[in-house]
Amino acid sequence: MRIGDAAAAAGTTPRALRFYEQRGLLSPPARSPSGQREYGRAEIVRIRAIRELLALGLTVEDVAARAHRLDLLDTDAPHRCAGEPPAPETFAPVVARRLAALDAEIARLTRLRDRLARHAITGTAVGPAPADG
Repeated sequence: MRIGDAAAAAGTTPRALRFYEQRGLLSPPARSPSGQREYGRAEIVRIRAIRELLALGLTVEDVAARAHRLDLLDTDAPHRCAGEPPAPETFAPVVARRLAALDAEIARLTRLRDRLARHAITGTAVGPAPADG
């Protein structure tokens, strides 16, 4: 299928597919004799996996660092769930770093929310935030 159809099937845009290809998340697809990109089922599955990982909060760089393992998300489920310690090339270290970053951001936003709520309750002016430390 051509890029527009593939994008629609994966719930994204042709521009996103070109971007994924440019950033190394998606291998360059086969080309038709007229030079148009042609995508198959495997590419659609991969695009959906990329979109899911990005929607979960991973960055393009996070996914690109493990792009060579994306196919396992569709084809290697029993191995992934085997309870073995995660190998360095899996997504586990990437996910752990992203979770730590999200936890830090949640803590920062919670402090900001609490500070704003205190000012709203007391009616005092909002001043500079105390230094985090």
